[in-house]
Formats: sequence, C-alpha cells, structure tokens
Amino acid sequence: MSLKVANKLVVTIHYKLSDDEGNLLDSTEGDETLAYIHGTDSLVPGLEKVLNDKSIGDSLKVRVDAADAYGDILPDLVEEVDRKELAELEPIEVGMEFESEDEEGELTLVEIKKIEKDKVTIDANHPLAGMNLNFEVDIVDIRKATKEELSHGHVHEGGHHHH
Repeated sequence: MSLKVANKLVVTIHYKLSDDEGNLLDSTEGDETLAYIHGTDSLVPGLEKVLNDKSIGDSLKVRVDAADAYGDILPDLVEEVDRKELAELEPIEVGMEFESEDEEGELTLVEIKKIEKDKVTIDANHPLAGMNLNFEVDIVDIRKATKEELSHGHVHEGGHHHH
C-alpha cells in the first residue's frame, strides 16, 4: 500500500516555479529536493490543496492565483522612512533587501524601492505577492512524519532548507 499525500505525512518534491511570462523564479533542479510536512502550511495554500491524494511518481502542473499564493500586494506594507533610520545599512541602494521586524516581531524581508535625498521608500510585501505562480511538481517520496517532526512542524534532514 503506497501512501498518498495527506496531512501529517512528509512529502518530498522536486519543483519548478515560473511566473505567467514563463520566467523561472525558483527550482530544485540540480539541487536537493524539498521535503515538507503536508498540512502545516509549508507550501502556498493553492499548491498544497492540489497535492492532496497524489502518489509517488505523479507529476503535475499547477497554476496558483496570487490570492492562493502570497496574496495581493498590500499598499500598507509600502512606506516612506527617513534615510537616517537605515543608517546602519549604508550604503543603501534601490533593490537592496534587508530583514526587519514587523509588529508581531516576525522577521520579514523588506526591499528598498526608491531613494530620494533623505527619504527612502521600502516595501515589505513578499517579492512574489500579487503574482500568479506556475508550479511543475514531481512527487519523489511520501513517508510518515516522526513525532519530533510533527511537534516542530518541519522536517529534520541534512542539507539546507529552502523557505
């Protein structure tokens, strides 16, 4: 009885992610596979839904709307700050990314969008917000998660983690 993708199982996948224009945004090709615990919101919701009940060896193409991926671009997350607030990051330039704490104290990646004299526009939206995502996914392995993995909510494996 081979397992099918379901909550609390560890699913290992290879994937390619591209935008609607066909530009490759991310891929595990030539790299380690991505292993995650299904049902823990490790993947964007639209992708996780589609993987339910699939089996090892299945390949699928999924187009996920922005709303089911990283959400829409939120204007509130774009703000103008005084350049001196970013003094420790100097020299700063447009396109530079840095980590900043949001209200809940979560680290979030912020990108510098515009620099005018002493005013800097920063954007805390996820870089993929507002974008439809096209995934090609191959299911490599499905196994039961260990107790430890379930309590931590993520997979314990060697190698680096893709987030």
